[in-house]
Amino acid sequence: MTGYDALRNRAAWLDLSARGEIKVTGEDRARLLHAMSTNHIQQLTPGTGCYAFFLNDKGRILADANILCLPDHFLLDTEPETREKLYQHLDRYIIADDVTLEDRTAATATIAVEGAESRAVLERAGAPVPAAGYATTDWGNRLVARLASTGGAGFFVFDAIEHKAELIAALEAAGAEPGDAEAFRVVRLEHGKARYGQDLSERFLAQEANQPQALHFNKGCYLGQEIVERVRSRGQVHRVLMPLLLASHVPPEPGAKGQIGEANVAEITSAAYSPALGRVVALAYVRTEHARPHTAMTFDGVEAEVATPAAQ
Repeated sequence: MTGYDALRNRAAWLDLSARGEIKVTGEDRARLLHAMSTNHIQQLTPGTGCYAFFLNDKGRILADANILCLPDHFLLDTEPETREKLYQHLDRYIIADDVTLEDRTAATATIAVEGAESRAVLERAGAPVPAAGYATTDWGNRLVARLASTGGAGFFVFDAIEHKAELIAALEAAGAEPGDAEAFRVVRLEHGKARYGQDLSERFLAQEANQPQALHFNKGCYLGQEIVERVRSRGQVHRVLMPLLLASHVPPEPGAKGQIGEANVAEITSAAYSPALGRVVALAYVRTEHARPHTAMTFDGVEAEVATPAAQ
């Protein structure tokens, strides 16, 4: 791994330019996104944002996105795996709406700067730092957003793709160290942050994902809302995504089953060995009755326990 120590204790950067970046313009842009996502879009003002799911009519998660509200458009920042799916999903529901979608992925450099000193790095580079989560500020022709792929302190900087090398040089000159995808993945799991395509997918209902920051229960109707409300009112969800700690140096494969006695009670979605903790960190869907911190189980004889979810 490259940049693991910097990411935990200082600041590291990672090129996330493969992430999907969809620009949404038009007079009806807020209304459409409000009707298509699980969070309250119509209350957003320029410079603010939120995290949300996009569901199918069965209440299952088609995609997730950071939704950033800018003066004349919204920017949807989503995983590479969901870029095309989310674009087509939204486009299908634009009928008489004044809404235009533009896939800006190929034209956009997205650089993450994360770690305890990420704010100081941006300040030394001369960037204005947004104060609140999902907030944005302009840095000349760049956009700085308070987002973190690892779930810790951090920011995304969006720039034109032709200026990517210049941006990285400026961040390194200000103290950011290069990191690789594996280092960021391990720290993400140390923080218990879910990622679509690994921990979230169309297999799962919105509440099973255990991401309360993505859901707004008083916003009115949206696609999949009937299922979300039914689950909320009846409390009928049989599994939830939880962080785990395993007494091992060898991460189990996705799909590995956790047991209490003879019963399967958990299923791993992603796992990695944490050098800092000296054991494996993982995310798993755990049967609701066992999804409490410190609940013990085993994975093929390896002792494990449910950890406390990080604050979202």
